[in-house]
Amino acid sequence: MSVVTRFAPSPTGYLHVGGARTALYSWLYAKRRGGRFVLRIEDTDRERSTDDAVQVILDAMNWLGLDHDGEIAYQTQRFDRYAEVIEQLLAEGKAYRCYASAEDVEAMRESARARGEKPKYDGTWRPMPGKTLPEPPAGVEPVIRFATPLSGTTVIPDLVKGDITISNTELDDLVIARADGTPTYNFCVVVDDMDMGITHVIRGDDHVNNTPRQINILKALIGDEADLPAYAHVPMILGPDGKRLSKRHGAVGVMTFRDMGILPGALLNYLVRLGWAHGDQEIFTRDEMIAHFDIANVQGGASTFDPEKLTWVNQEHIKAAEPADLVDELAFHLARHDIQDLSAARLAEIAAVQQARCKTMAEMAEASLFLFSAPAEYDAKAVKKHIKTATPALLADVHGALSDLAEWQGAAITEAVRGVAEANEVGMGKVAQPIRIALTGGPVSPSIDDTLVLLGRDATLARLQTAVDVFDQ
Repeated sequence: MSVVTRFAPSPTGYLHVGGARTALYSWLYAKRRGGRFVLRIEDTDRERSTDDAVQVILDAMNWLGLDHDGEIAYQTQRFDRYAEVIEQLLAEGKAYRCYASAEDVEAMRESARARGEKPKYDGTWRPMPGKTLPEPPAGVEPVIRFATPLSGTTVIPDLVKGDITISNTELDDLVIARADGTPTYNFCVVVDDMDMGITHVIRGDDHVNNTPRQINILKALIGDEADLPAYAHVPMILGPDGKRLSKRHGAVGVMTFRDMGILPGALLNYLVRLGWAHGDQEIFTRDEMIAHFDIANVQGGASTFDPEKLTWVNQEHIKAAEPADLVDELAFHLARHDIQDLSAARLAEIAAVQQARCKTMAEMAEASLFLFSAPAEYDAKAVKKHIKTATPALLADVHGALSDLAEWQGAAITEAVRGVAEANEVGMGKVAQPIRIALTGGPVSPSIDDTLVLLGRDATLARLQTAVDVFDQ
């Protein structure tokens, strides 16, 4: 059997981390088995679904690198197909028209509660042998209800939770089309999964209650003996306080993590480990995730989102990356500081120097701003600590030694600075820290040779001369 999974978000807001993890699990399961991963936009809720929200989801999927197979499916483009299937179910007596109002249904449920029974629609309009239906009220457009089996059980073959058995007597006759003819969520999902040949449905465990209803509709369409999809209901993600992850925990859209400087691969690595493990391994490349992931190894309990752990994972990915692989994200963050149009080679050069020092790409960009503009002022604490009476003369000597270099490269720069320190009988720190302050405005930068190589000869010499003039006053 060829595996086909799907990710089917509703475009009513951003793609959050729970949805991203579901998409990742579905993508990995298909990739490992040489199958197909389908992206379906469930946009039938026209009041809440927007084109902007669709684009936010697509942007997030693209940034994460979760590529889909084939064209994107949009439910709003399939209304004719849904209407066709509804007519089929009506013709086969597996669905029926119901004229009960919302008030009527609520009264039925209240009556059931009063009798100590499960509150649900009582089947007033359901055709039954020997039953006479009420006369349809004038001017009322009916909803279409699915005729749920009145006896027996529905078994959910769940790869995470194990088989879940539900008594059909617990289930309502589900509305599958509203009075205005628009199909409902649970019905559309079934038709889509059937038509798209979905073999594995991986989604959050908040869908468990929907699944038996969907299975019954699917059986009505394909027969009781046909193969059902395998289901995997993934437990929710909790905040550090043990409550459902929400905005107060920082549960923001996926693209906000990009703004924070998280690498897409690091976010995927962190999300895959929220509920799944491969031995004690913590850091995974994309290929390693594909090679090892199995939905059957996802734990049944909820996972806790830990921002500090995500930052650690991100730092490990930054340190391990090829500098060229950091170029796009570094360019993105520098552009937020109005620094643009740098070559890929220049960006890779910066990343190679900074990657061992930074936890996030936002931090890397900020730590590299000194390369693009001379300091407007010098850090007062650093000046007080490191700039002494003799410092201007030392910096002037450094300026002279560097001006004489035939090649602007690390080893030569180091030797020139060391020569100034030895000639003045001071330690390297007495020279290096004033150089940093002169070039960056503060006492923190990469190593002196890396700092000067990145900054370049002309900018270095100009900033040193400015510092000599300022500190000599």
